[in-house]
Amino acid sequence: MNPVRIFISSVQKEFADERAALRDYLRGDALMRRFSEVFLFEELPAADRRTDVAYLDEVRRCDIYVGLFGNDYGYENTGGLSPTEREFDLATAEGKYRLIYVRGTDDAARHPKMRALVRRAEGGLIRKRFNTPSELVAGLYAALVEYLEEKQLIRSSPFDAAPCMKATLDDLDPKRMAWFIRTARATRRFPIAPDASPHDLLEHLNLLDDGRVTNAAALLFGKQPQRFLISSEIKCAHFHGTEVAKPIPSYQVYKGTVFDLVDAAADFVLSKIALSVGTREAGPQAPVRYEIPKEVVAEAIVNAVAHRDYTSNGSVQVMLFSDRLEIWNPGILPPSLTLEKLRQAHGSVPANPLLAEPMYLAGYIERMGTGTRDMIRHCTEAGLPEPEFAVSDGFRTIIRRTLAPGQTPQPESQPESLEARVLVLLSVAPRSKAELSRGLGQKEISGQLNKVVRQLLADQMLEYTIPEKPGSRHQKYRLTEKGRATAAKHGSGGDTP
Repeated sequence: MNPVRIFISSVQKEFADERAALRDYLRGDALMRRFSEVFLFEELPAADRRTDVAYLDEVRRCDIYVGLFGNDYGYENTGGLSPTEREFDLATAEGKYRLIYVRGTDDAARHPKMRALVRRAEGGLIRKRFNTPSELVAGLYAALVEYLEEKQLIRSSPFDAAPCMKATLDDLDPKRMAWFIRTARATRRFPIAPDASPHDLLEHLNLLDDGRVTNAAALLFGKQPQRFLISSEIKCAHFHGTEVAKPIPSYQVYKGTVFDLVDAAADFVLSKIALSVGTREAGPQAPVRYEIPKEVVAEAIVNAVAHRDYTSNGSVQVMLFSDRLEIWNPGILPPSLTLEKLRQAHGSVPANPLLAEPMYLAGYIERMGTGTRDMIRHCTEAGLPEPEFAVSDGFRTIIRRTLAPGQTPQPESQPESLEARVLVLLSVAPRSKAELSRGLGQKEISGQLNKVVRQLLADQMLEYTIPEKPGSRHQKYRLTEKGRATAAKHGSGGDTP
């Protein structure tokens, strides 16, 4: 097997230490030494040919182009271009696999032409920032391992397909799996019989590894997934200002399956943003409109949960500020995608394929790579700026808040009484007590919530969705005509009937 040729491009004097560190590590590491060969121009022996021709020839021969961008631009030829920019341009034209690393965060200190080059690279590539040679080495090593796996030069199971240490079938919830089968059959015509055993379901979904429970199975159906995968929780925070600052007005840490996490985090956000309840001119149900479309909130959270890096100790963070919603996850885009491509038609490349498939079957995600474009469309239709996507120490989605006419910002737009908040939540869709509790930002069903629900039932503002089974565990509540009229009065900007 021919080794993967790596070309390191930079201003040599500025990055002397980094270039030496990369050379020593790649040649000293057992895995990298076996599969790669690094080229440094300063090691090229004397030859009767022009230096600019020599380094461009090496770019053409390489498999991977590694660009180190700093403050200096480098010596400029008669056309005003430095060797670094010429190498980058040729690697781009030749379709080379490109990895860009930018030193430091102070872009103002860079040469104007280097700032322009960084911006060009940022537009179509994932680039990483670093401050020390050790950070650079670690980042490049991870990227090269990913490249070798992608080219199937080395093979290892994805995290979601690996066995979940110490977990057994007894740690999975049969009721959750039965719910999944019912939902998947109704949503995607899932072929498994309603009475299929947990083992049959897991086997059909490829969630067993030689009979052992996989990480994906624990995340999807575990009784207590965080017992085995601690960082799989979601942290949600609401700030009244535009920056992270204490005291935090509202902070919740949600645990449970990936389905529980998505539902709880979405309810957290929806319960704290402005809501409009219109008239019932078009039908018996009053239309409800959130300042950020519900589909956008759900899609951003689902993406963070489905595509995050579960080997990281970081947890998904959902942060609501007065001017924006930010959702961060410890993950990166796959090499075939860039931030630019997220806004175009692109293929679906799930980071956790065995986790993504059941979420698709349950109707939580699509498999066509349309999620980010749908978010853009929904935001545009709602009069909001397009979502922003960024990759730095993880993947970040930013959704700007621009309130529509008749809406008022939080916290003023939130109904003050618990009764009013319950009515507004139910005006969106029927909910169980557990779902109401999550929407209210509560960790568990409180005695006060039980009391309010009983009173609303007595006042004939709520009714059971399954009247003949008032005590059923799956029972949900919906608004009556009287309840809808009262909820409309509490919705911000809503018209009373």
